[in-house]
Amino acid sequence: MGAHTPVEPGARYIRRMYSLEDRRVEVETRIEAAPARVWALASDITVPPRFSGELRSAEWLDGADGPRVGARFAGRNHNEYMGEWTTTSEVVEADEPHTFAWHVLLPDERRVAAWRFDVRAEGEGTVLRQSMSIGPDPGPMDELAGKRPHDADRIVAKRLAMLEEGMRATVDGIRGLAEA
Repeated sequence: MGAHTPVEPGARYIRRMYSLEDRRVEVETRIEAAPARVWALASDITVPPRFSGELRSAEWLDGADGPRVGARFAGRNHNEYMGEWTTTSEVVEADEPHTFAWHVLLPDERRVAAWRFDVRAEGEGTVLRQSMSIGPDPGPMDELAGKRPHDADRIVAKRLAMLEEGMRATVDGIRGLAEA
């Protein structure tokens, strides 16, 4: 996927091959709206739960009320394989109207996932990319893969495919809101 490949309206470029070595997924779409409008929606933590099949709700913690580096938020999640769980995330980049990024933390502060929205102007519209990568620190998926090394690639592939589905729904939902 080129760094600045033009994106047709509604088109997505999605990485489909996953393994223990390639633990990243990204989706991208073109939106007929200004970057500031898209960034405002992408950085509003209450928007993705409206579209994701897994993330059910999100709320700022410790008095935070918006995206700023160091702010934390809780995400409540559910899926048929893992049940229900809550994560704590910490904002690591909030560069309006370009980037909103955060790490998912375990209670011991290990960073088990890195998520981000990148927004870039293109022509009269905007390209929104959502990406996530497992790690950089080991987490529950690594523990499961370690217990089942013969299934490790399949476990990672299935999890990333599930995340990709929710990410596609999220960027499509943001596109719908931004273009309304």
